[in-house]
Amino acid sequence: MKKRTKIIILSVMVLLLGVTGYLNIALNNQVSNQDPVTTTSSYFTAYRTDRESTRDQELLYYDAIISSENSTAEAIATAESARLALVKQMDQELVVEGLIKAKGFDDCVVTISNQKVNAVVKAAKLTEPEVAQIVNVIQSQLGTSIENIKIIPVE
Repeated sequence: MKKRTKIIILSVMVLLLGVTGYLNIALNNQVSNQDPVTTTSSYFTAYRTDRESTRDQELLYYDAIISSENSTAEAIATAESARLALVKQMDQELVVEGLIKAKGFDDCVVTISNQKVNAVVKAAKLTEPEVAQIVNVIQSQLGTSIENIKIIPVE
């Protein structure tokens, strides 16, 4: 029963990853025919929508495992732990995005995965002081080393 539950969890995660990839490609193809201002705004909006949708599905999946009578204690504990980690990650990303925007940037999205942080910032290019501001926010909030931070300007 434990192995079956793990296989189901892994299968759903792979399915969610596939859906996210498909949506990303579909939205990129749709956005490529628009002017640059609309494209940038669409990128940030589309990314947030995709991220929210995927995470809502993940949370529902974890909740289903937690509330299922057929779930083992180990599966429930794993799902609860994964759910808490996801909620913490969502909160961290939201806080860092807000702090970066508070530094004067029009928009940004932040992703955290495997101790790496990506920050996509709405800007034609970034100066050294601007990069330093973003790195400072990320390091102060997440404690991430500079080698694990990637900042991407998007026009």
